[in-house]
Amino acid sequence: MSTIDGIGQAQSARAAARRKAARDGVASFRTAEADAPVGSAASASVAPASLASMLALQELGGETGEDRQARRHGHLLLGVLSELQRELLGGSGDRAALERLTTLLAAVPRATDRRLGAMVSAIVVRARVELARRQV
Repeated sequence: MSTIDGIGQAQSARAAARRKAARDGVASFRTAEADAPVGSAASASVAPASLASMLALQELGGETGEDRQARRHGHLLLGVLSELQRELLGGSGDRAALERLTTLLAAVPRATDRRLGAMVSAIVVRARVELARRQV
């Protein structure tokens, strides 16, 4: 924000407030960052590094070991279901894929994240439907 303080160049409101406080004899609180221009290298290097650190911490602490296992297991189930779908469209029936599906359904890990748990549960239901359709 700029203010006009007589004839001359426009100054920022912060600089005008500092001058006014100095004239009135009022002490003001300042930081080194406040004196640096907005586009300076010091302020530009601090913000992205802090943001990157926060994002890295979110990614590290966001997923537990159980969630990783549940996600991996869900992907495996989806892979076998896709394989069954391709075989159905191709006209062949692969008993090995049905056995892999049965094995994967025997030990489904529990996810701590409830959204991930809901997705894995939906995949498990779909896999059980496929086994029931083929009467396995």
